[in-house]
Amino acid sequence: MREINSLILITMHKKDIQTRDDVFLLVSSFYKKVRKDDVLGPFFNDIIKDWDAHLDRLTTFWETSLFMTRKLEHKYQGDPLAAHVKVDKENNNSITELHFGLWLNLWFETIEELFEGDYAENAKRRARKMGTFLYLKIFEARA
Repeated sequence: MREINSLILITMHKKDIQTRDDVFLLVSSFYKKVRKDDVLGPFFNDIIKDWDAHLDRLTTFWETSLFMTRKLEHKYQGDPLAAHVKVDKENNNSITELHFGLWLNLWFETIEELFEGDYAENAKRRARKMGTFLYLKIFEARA
């Protein structure tokens, strides 16, 4: 019985986010949920045509954000604010705090299912700050 309990504890231990592959696992698992979500899914599924490229770009974004990557081939070079403002305009300025709350809840849920540790907690903090910033900037762009 002791061996079974020890085995359960070993298999339940999660590691921290450490590599680009870990970041990809997080991002791809998260977007599987987003794509299936009744509220968030239409925003993403109607706009993103090449999911492989999108997941690679977002993996690079989060890898850069979490690990402060300086290598050019693994450094994000996009403009997430412009992309989100565009999506909001294309959807009749319908993005609300509800959407960001749902997005954040799914992000936290995915992290907690897969990882634990300092980088995992940092991924939560950065997502919270980014969501707040993007929502405020989307709202400002409507004026």
